[in-house]
Amino acid sequence: MDRDAFFIYLWRDKKKENTMSSNTEKSDKLRVDKYLWSIRIFKTRSLAAAACDSGKVKQEGTAIKAAKQVHVGDEYDVRTEGRLWRIKVTGLLHTRVQYSEAIKYYTDITPAEELERLQMARQASSFHTGKRLSKVGRPTKKERRDLDEFMD
Repeated sequence: MDRDAFFIYLWRDKKKENTMSSNTEKSDKLRVDKYLWSIRIFKTRSLAAAACDSGKVKQEGTAIKAAKQVHVGDEYDVRTEGRLWRIKVTGLLHTRVQYSEAIKYYTDITPAEELERLQMARQASSFHTGKRLSKVGRPTKKERRDLDEFMD
């Protein structure tokens, strides 16, 4: 190998190292709002940022800003419209992917009491109050005739 080819080889090798280190540096930095959006807790990134700004995202009991960096092992309390999430970060995800992939990047450590409360709220909302269920609709002609006959 001549001298010029040797230097070109070294230059290419050095260039590979620089690009690899810049990719790892990029992957180490991730904002909370982007992370919550990418793991599909919030539908849009702006909703995630708004939740952070309004104090609905907390780390160790204190509200955090949307620009806070996420690290593996962090635990967050996130209040959404229907639920209180307690999540532990198991990996950093920079882009939004399908749900089956996204759940691999966090662990849901929500207390059992919160899950029971949520289940009770669902059951209470579906409790039959004696009125016609909303999705059933009007009675058919045959059902109406049967009702009229029953009432007479």
